[in-house]
Amino acid sequence: MSSPPPPPSAAQKPSSLSRYESQKRRDWNTFGQYLKNHKPPLLLSRCSGAHILEFLRYLDQFGKTKVHLPACPFFGHPHPPAPCPCPLKQAWGSLDALVGRLRAAFEENGGRPEANPFGARAVRLYLREVRDSQAKARGIAYEKKKRKKPPRAAVSDDVDCDEEGLMMVGSSGSRSSMIIPLSVLN
Repeated sequence: MSSPPPPPSAAQKPSSLSRYESQKRRDWNTFGQYLKNHKPPLLLSRCSGAHILEFLRYLDQFGKTKVHLPACPFFGHPHPPAPCPCPLKQAWGSLDALVGRLRAAFEENGGRPEANPFGARAVRLYLREVRDSQAKARGIAYEKKKRKKPPRAAVSDDVDCDEEGLMMVGSSGSRSSMIIPLSVLN
């Protein structure tokens, strides 16, 4: 008989991670490097919402999204006709996703949820400000996606409901009708 295969090595494990988990690990490592290179170096336990904002602003230098300044003639135009010197920044959606991944990674790496600097009010307000200012700069209003409500069962002529929450389905002249609890349809 053959012996069972050896457990996967550390080199094999990252390839089995989902895209989200891989990105979360990469983001966590990047944030760790930022803390290490910070002057003076920062400990994660001493990290606050203000440090997270500093990190997010630092990331803007690597952004690829043109954000028009209010003085730019193309401010508010979704498709500017010519190039302009406005800065490239991180897109709001990218920052929002990054904060979500880092918030999860913080807790997975031993941080207490109530002490999570990525969930700080200042970070949420900053993200909202970035979202709104980028929407204005592009001339496109951000609209929150509305959740679709599940379709409700239509009550037709051949359905009777009683006060006990039961519904009788079938034509009134038919002998074969069915009783269905209304809670099943909600």
